[in-house]
Amino acid sequence: MTTRTHLPIFAAVAFAYTAIFSTPAKADKAAEKILEGVRLSATLQQNSLTGNLRKKGERIPIGLFLRGENIQFQFYKKKEWQKFHMRLKKNNFDLFEIVNGKTIRFPDNKLSQPIMNTDLTYEDLAFRFLYWPNPKIEGTETIKTQKCHKIRLTNPSKGGSYGIVYIWVHQKFGALMQVSGYNREGQLMKRFHVTNTMKVGDVQTLEKMNVETYKTGTQKVTGITYMEFEKPKPIKKGLR
Repeated sequence: MTTRTHLPIFAAVAFAYTAIFSTPAKADKAAEKILEGVRLSATLQQNSLTGNLRKKGERIPIGLFLRGENIQFQFYKKKEWQKFHMRLKKNNFDLFEIVNGKTIRFPDNKLSQPIMNTDLTYEDLAFRFLYWPNPKIEGTETIKTQKCHKIRLTNPSKGGSYGIVYIWVHQKFGALMQVSGYNREGQLMKRFHVTNTMKVGDVQTLEKMNVETYKTGTQKVTGITYMEFEKPKPIKKGLR
């Protein structure tokens, strides 16, 4: 398993961060700035990624299409593409499903449903938690020998399965290194590990990420899904 210190698609914008903050107010302001860098790289880069979700030998084709303040993602089910659209604004997001050419608001009670028996849900594939407001820096920790800011994100709504999500962001490069999701009782549910990136043009984008599901209240992994993307072909554009 290879981990590089390049910038994945969720952190292509670099910032110079301070490891220690003197007051909670400064820490919160700095947390928002760090998270804004992660958001910017996900929403402003004009990239299209296609790949697979892989679990127990089965592969599900997926696609991520980033267009300014819009993210479209899709996966292949029952011989057709299931398409979704997320509209992004500061501290706000709307998720829609595209059915027969019509855009329908995605119901909150489906956000936590697994996609095709994998360990990713709809909210996971949309990276919905990156758009929760009021992030807070919890401290500094080392992930895979790299010093990272640990940031706490709290779900502002009743939708989805997560109550709290922690993300670890590389102090030097602003790269998203790890994500841990907890339910509203504070029990670990899931972890994401970025394991590989690839260079597309002048930026480093996500190539591989492992998503682990945990037995509630324990550190026992009950399932793991691999998210893998291919290097984009330069001519092809948009959803197909």
